[in-house]
Amino acid sequence: MNLLRSEWTKLYSLRSTTYTLLVTVLLAVGLGALISRGAAMRYPDLTADQRAAFDPTAVSLQSFLLAQLAVAVLGVLVVTSEHATGVIRTSLAAVPRRGRLLAAKSAVFVMLALVVGTAAGFGSFLAGQAVLAAYGAPHVGLGAPHAPRAVLGYGLYLAAVGLLGVAVGTLVRATAGAVFAMVTVVLLVPVFAPVLPETLARWVTRYWPPTAGGQVLTTRPPDSAHLAAWSGYGVLCVEVAAVLAVAYATLRTRDV
Repeated sequence: MNLLRSEWTKLYSLRSTTYTLLVTVLLAVGLGALISRGAAMRYPDLTADQRAAFDPTAVSLQSFLLAQLAVAVLGVLVVTSEHATGVIRTSLAAVPRRGRLLAAKSAVFVMLALVVGTAAGFGSFLAGQAVLAAYGAPHVGLGAPHAPRAVLGYGLYLAAVGLLGVAVGTLVRATAGAVFAMVTVVLLVPVFAPVLPETLARWVTRYWPPTAGGQVLTTRPPDSAHLAAWSGYGVLCVEVAAVLAVAYATLRTRDV
């Protein structure tokens, strides 16, 4: 308990924590409304098939694409800020069992990311649905089928991506390098997936962490190219756990 309290104090005392979490919520609400407005304005021009596939919940939650970056950066900073200042040596002197230290950092961060991410998900959903309704496009309430799962999944997804940031920060130790790695993972690889060789593109679309885990934010049945909601999120969690295990093994065996 004392270790968790210590890690919470360190996380709370980072100026970047407040700024990053504020940016996360603002991005979620603002982009949720903006993306929904664009979708609503395009809706009259959609074909019948496109209208049938229109997912109001997923549209309003598309803000996760950028909100995840803010949370990922904070996850990186949880570790790399201590390396930059040298505080990591003090932390390891106080907690020689490095696995306990990494576990405490991860637990405190996940709890905070889950709370803020869930709040951001509700804000994005409510703002987006209000805009869709204002423009006369299809919209839903929280009582719609699978909508609660998708909204709560927003927080679950951000927490998992942020924890991946903690793992990558532990591996890389340098803020710039770790942030670049996270940008590559959550944005660049999915964006460039269509130009990859066909077999690799199919794998990325189905199993890459953001594309697999992001399925939890949808309400429509998945097509053949994607996993189901909880299956995709499960794949994301397994991948994050694997990277975290490598980070733990690396932390145990190297000098700080």
